[in-house]
Amino acid sequence: MSLLIRGARVLDPASGLDGIAEVGIRNGLIDHLGSGAPAGAYEETLDAAGLWLLPGLLDLAARFREPGQSHKASFRSEVPAAFASGITGIVLPPDTSPAIDSPAIVNRIHRSASAAGPLNVHVLGALTKGLAGEALSEMGSLKQAGCVGLGNAYAPLANSLIARRALEYANGLGLTVHVFAQDASLANGGCVHEGPVGTRLGLSPIPAAAEVAALRFWVSLVEDTGASIHVGRLSTSKGAGLVESAQRRGLPVTADVAVHQLFLTDEDVDGFNAQCHVIPPLRSAEDRDGLREAVRRGVIGTICSDHQPHEIDAKTNPFPQTEPGISGLESLLPLALRFAAETGMAPLDLVARLSSGPAAVIDAEAGSLALGRPADLLLVDSQARWRLQASALRSAGRNTAFDGSEMHGRVVRTLVRGQTVFSA
Repeated sequence: MSLLIRGARVLDPASGLDGIAEVGIRNGLIDHLGSGAPAGAYEETLDAAGLWLLPGLLDLAARFREPGQSHKASFRSEVPAAFASGITGIVLPPDTSPAIDSPAIVNRIHRSASAAGPLNVHVLGALTKGLAGEALSEMGSLKQAGCVGLGNAYAPLANSLIARRALEYANGLGLTVHVFAQDASLANGGCVHEGPVGTRLGLSPIPAAAEVAALRFWVSLVEDTGASIHVGRLSTSKGAGLVESAQRRGLPVTADVAVHQLFLTDEDVDGFNAQCHVIPPLRSAEDRDGLREAVRRGVIGTICSDHQPHEIDAKTNPFPQTEPGISGLESLLPLALRFAAETGMAPLDLVARLSSGPAAVIDAEAGSLALGRPADLLLVDSQARWRLQASALRSAGRNTAFDGSEMHGRVVRTLVRGQTVFSA
């Protein structure tokens, strides 16, 4: 099968290309990119005038609930939702049930994912056995099984020595440690940002200091060990400042933010809105604006969905007893496009935060339209405006704080290795 896509505005952050070009695909690979006519003939030609052509999106944090929680979602339900959202690759956190702490679990996940479709599924291995925070996992075996990094998800480590040893071993294996920066003692089981809204509602707070203190700790260990860390789901302006300081000093520290943190604040929790119960919690408007600026300037190099689908009952209890998380696959790109429109961010820079940026974090062959690369890409109508309806989500999880919100841009077609996996 061969395909020539003509007339689209091609946005390829890996090469810096932003312009009208023709993209040729043959045998699942990109074999032509440019404004000139291709050398050979193609079986199909697609007129994409007026559309944007982007590398497939890579989502650095998406839980598909398999294995262990298939009553919430599964690969069979979430893979089609990802394709309809322009997402051609995801990174699966290690807090499945059982945790991803052995090659057997890694292999099991890849088998389930492959049966559901050709989504590129990358796996984070558990930093400690069973995510218990006490004994280090078999990191070498996890790397051999294909894990692209290590992390302990939300689970805290038993002590500082375990954290240091983990960084030392991971560094020796050339693996990045994915860090959730939250001091468990300061968080103290809270569920909302420490501020006027949480106080008025009588909900247990998580202070911004919980993120800041944890970040300072991890950055100090990076200084000592030279290990690389990726800080997942930043939520505070001060946290973004610490990441920027580390980067200016040449430390191997990267970061991402969940797209909902660029729009929502703790004010949205008012009325005990369980759809806004997320971890880390929604912060102040000042924090949100600080995160936006950090994304715009590239301090935060990746925007992710932090996709966490839930069944209806998970969000119907009193607020502290509801389960945190938003079903975010289908709002990732349209919210990111809306963010760019509101902030004046260049489209090429935005696409970098969704493709080449996350690809660099896990050292994946993704986020690029270079010749010879797999033809994982999408076509987007960037001018489309529509309102998200929770009841119409393809994901098994309908838990979204953006029900009824205006979205920017709509995916027209998604291809994985040259094959159309979604078409509007």
